[in-house]
Amino acid sequence: MSTNKYDVVVVGAGNAALCAALSARERGARVLVLERAPESERGGNSYFTAGGFRFVHNGMEDLAQDVLTDLTDAEKDVITMPAHNRQYFFDQLMEVSKGQAEDELCWLLVDRSRETMGWLRSHGIRFLPMYGRQSFLVEGKHHFYGGVTIEAVGGGAGLVTSEIERAEKIGVEIRYATAAIGLVQDEQRVVQGVKVRTKDGYETIACDAVILASGGFESNPEMRVRYLGKGWELARGRGTRHNMGEGIKMALEIGARPFGNWSGCHSVQWDISAPTFGDRWVLDNFQKHSYPIGIMVNLDGKRFVDEGETWRNLTYAKFGGEVMKQPARTAVQIFDQQTIANLRDEYRIKEVTRHEAATIGELAVKLGIDPAALEKTVNAFNAACGDQPYNPAILDGKCTTGIEPPKSNWALPINQGPFVGYVVTTGVTFTFGGLQINTKGEVQDMTDYSIPGLYAAGELVGGLFYENYPGGSGLMSGSVFGKLAGESAAAYVAQKK
Repeated sequence: MSTNKYDVVVVGAGNAALCAALSARERGARVLVLERAPESERGGNSYFTAGGFRFVHNGMEDLAQDVLTDLTDAEKDVITMPAHNRQYFFDQLMEVSKGQAEDELCWLLVDRSRETMGWLRSHGIRFLPMYGRQSFLVEGKHHFYGGVTIEAVGGGAGLVTSEIERAEKIGVEIRYATAAIGLVQDEQRVVQGVKVRTKDGYETIACDAVILASGGFESNPEMRVRYLGKGWELARGRGTRHNMGEGIKMALEIGARPFGNWSGCHSVQWDISAPTFGDRWVLDNFQKHSYPIGIMVNLDGKRFVDEGETWRNLTYAKFGGEVMKQPARTAVQIFDQQTIANLRDEYRIKEVTRHEAATIGELAVKLGIDPAALEKTVNAFNAACGDQPYNPAILDGKCTTGIEPPKSNWALPINQGPFVGYVVTTGVTFTFGGLQINTKGEVQDMTDYSIPGLYAAGELVGGLFYENYPGGSGLMSGSVFGKLAGESAAAYVAQKK
């Protein structure tokens, strides 16, 4: 056991962990952050995100007070920013989870979301509207939609870099290339320290409280197959290669309760050329999320989902799983000249897997799809499109009739060449199963008692997301529950002294 004792040890160095460290430190605790990755790969999955946050607010006037503090009056005048009220946020959590999410945790997330955004801004984290990904320019104004309208400056990379700089400035210590592998308890089950592994060997770090915020098991192919199912070891990882599930494992080893949707994960459509894990230069731009304004087919030339079911933010995290079910875990997104100009910026990176042709038949040949099969699918889709007005900034109800699967919104015929196809596979973001916590962020055991001195936040908390996920909720929940865990751990330590 090291003689250098800390008040609070935080395991992980992504957004949730850093919020926990900031929160505990500002309450006077001596805080150590343990990052399994080397410094050059720091930041966890948060680094690879777009930096988007979903939270309760009352529109631009509200946001300008303490979140979007850098916007000029001229910039505000060309923005249409719908409010995002607490009931709507809660209802979306329940809608995508089919009512399975834990009410108490969801309300905690919802009701602490707005104050947490102001708290982040008070620590120097800057935000701006998500112009390129969550708005359409209509008659000279940026119309934002879908609930996720604010992002951290610099995306996820900018977010965690700013959080780390702030943490170091206020006295948080960070140790890199130091993997937490076990928890130390006394005879009364009180957490006393953390066992770690470095390149030089093993060590035990003494502390009064531990906050686990080291992500799920999405980087671990063995655990993916065990819990997500056959074939999932072959999916690409969207983010860090270091989220091996060790934080969850060490808690389970001392009797923590496994909780949530262990067979579920956040997975998206990911460029077929992407590497096994996230690229720190390309970041999240391997994702391909403009599918609502096109169609998707598998390698048999058949559509397999309702691309316009609802807002992208409520479908993108489950459609990666649908791609996994297709031949060779592959799909193609197809667009014509009516919509190609409205594709998100991620479609314009040099690493994109893109094919273009004058006709659908010629495009099929380039994609390795039977031309007759793809032509049949596109012709049937075009014939089924209604004549309702098309508006990509709203749920326009422009739908198909008489085909399966239907397209419920934005069903514009694919009939104006040249035609473009983007080839995608599945990218896993994070897993949904994890540990049970209470409303103080304390980890619960199998008898629903708190394990003294143990807290959790971020992706390894179970109970919030089931089967699907509303966009922007991950960083927000990491911030809310990270801040909560830090508050609670600091108060626990102060009470012990």
